[in-house]
Amino acid sequence: MLMIIRCTPLFGAGGKGTPRVRKVMQIGFLCFLLLGPASCSDSNEPKKVSLEKREAVGPSADHQGDRPIRIAVGGMITPREGFVYYRGFLDYIGKKLNRQVDFIDRESYREINQLLRSGNVDAAFVCSGPYVDGHAEFGLELLVAPQAYGQTVYHAYIIVARDSPITRFEELRGGTFAFADPDSNTGRLVPEFMLAKMGETPESFFSKHVFTHAHDKSIKAVARGIIDGASVDSLIWDYADRRNPQFTSKTKIVRKSAPYAIPPVVVRPGLDEQLKKALKQIFLSAHADPEGKVNLQNMMIDKFIEIDDKAYDSIREMKAWVKQQKKKGTL
Repeated sequence: MLMIIRCTPLFGAGGKGTPRVRKVMQIGFLCFLLLGPASCSDSNEPKKVSLEKREAVGPSADHQGDRPIRIAVGGMITPREGFVYYRGFLDYIGKKLNRQVDFIDRESYREINQLLRSGNVDAAFVCSGPYVDGHAEFGLELLVAPQAYGQTVYHAYIIVARDSPITRFEELRGGTFAFADPDSNTGRLVPEFMLAKMGETPESFFSKHVFTHAHDKSIKAVARGIIDGASVDSLIWDYADRRNPQFTSKTKIVRKSAPYAIPPVVVRPGLDEQLKKALKQIFLSAHADPEGKVNLQNMMIDKFIEIDDKAYDSIREMKAWVKQQKKKGTL
């Protein structure tokens, strides 16, 4: 639940606070509540303080039946209320394998990639950007990808409040903006790429920007007028708009990015080949099984499909271009 502390009491009738001051104060409180005091800065790589109790995970042997299979779901993949459906699908996988499957919940993509790299997690639902990074850095492997709303692509939505006079991304100059995870494709890389194409950076273009570490939190912040705009995952926005449009109905999309290959399901390098094949078969056939189909419908996924690594080349190209511009000093 997104908690907002209103600044109005600090600037009541007769007070000297300006709308800009009130906005800055609101953003400061939002940042503090969502991310912790260490994250309330304009740093490109903010530190995140979490008070959430986490499962202890450690490396173990792969032998069948030796330990539960550990599958991670990033807090960015679905709104928090959608986690129950992912838990249900992991229970379904466990029943099919006749083996315990543990649900590992992490809000940061970097945390999940670290767990995959160390062998502490076997498989994960991740964002397209972190897959590209993990594949290059330690051989992260594709397993399957979801097809949602009849497509295997997704977009970045640039959103503002429904009653905002802003109708174009360019009109957010000087405003406040919310990114999601620092490693997110749609929540960080795509809007950064858009700005770079304009010869701008977040620091030069926005008066203030923060990381919410969740697309649904970004949506709520915009809907409540705490932030002027945000870049969010189209799958998350569409999911929330169909399930519970309480906040999406208070926002509007002012720009839709080019399509990118959909966030995949991945496995760590070195995972037992038989287990990998069994997992893939369960994912690929779930839509044809009555119980599996119900789980997929709850997750708003049509089915899972095989996908080629080349589908993610456009993200690699975007990352490389932005990195090159920074190296050249044009940004």
